[in-house]
Amino acid sequence: MKILILGATGDVGGAALRAAVARGHQVTAAARKPQALAKISPLVTPCPLDLLADPQAAAVAAQGHDLIISALRPPAGREADLVPLTHAALEAAQQAGIPALVTGGAATLKLADDSGHTVLTAPGFLPASVRPIAEACAEQDALLEATVSANWSCLRPPAILTEGPATGRYRFGIDTLVVDEDGNSQISFADFGAALVDLAETPRGNRSKLTVAWGAPAPALAVG
Repeated sequence: MKILILGATGDVGGAALRAAVARGHQVTAAARKPQALAKISPLVTPCPLDLLADPQAAAVAAQGHDLIISALRPPAGREADLVPLTHAALEAAQQAGIPALVTGGAATLKLADDSGHTVLTAPGFLPASVRPIAEACAEQDALLEATVSANWSCLRPPAILTEGPATGRYRFGIDTLVVDEDGNSQISFADFGAALVDLAETPRGNRSKLTVAWGAPAPALAVG
């Protein structure tokens, strides 16, 4: 499979890139400064790309690929860029005639306590520092719902994305936070990237939205 990864130098994009290469896929790694990624594997082709400066560039880059993985995340202070970035990714997929697998956010997922609240609406659930990106992710979700011209699917993270190993011990959910037996909702970047590639290899259908998290307590991390 030939995969274009947008945001390939980020935590999620980099994890998806490594998972895809480990499974033998050819990856075009798009980012503003992707050159160092070429050292990962001969299967990786770096592609300098700045979607805000040139939204049409992704459509050109997408030609000849089987799938786009959009792992785009703007830096702090520029959270509002997430919607136009996602729009550019969806337009690229539509113009290339291929699916887009979008990394969403946990904002619109329901809590697992039957309260009816979402991550964004639950009082006191989110620290003030992450509310701007959570609100941007909710707007991203609304954009996806309004987009009918592109073939898209979306994978949303759990409450916590963290450093850690690739365990393969994750499970998928739909509209509610996936939690482990201790009530924690988390996953490593490595496992989230692997889950993205799972969905690239075995799509769940157009306009599908899923989430994923560890289905068992977090693994102990080595010290030292």
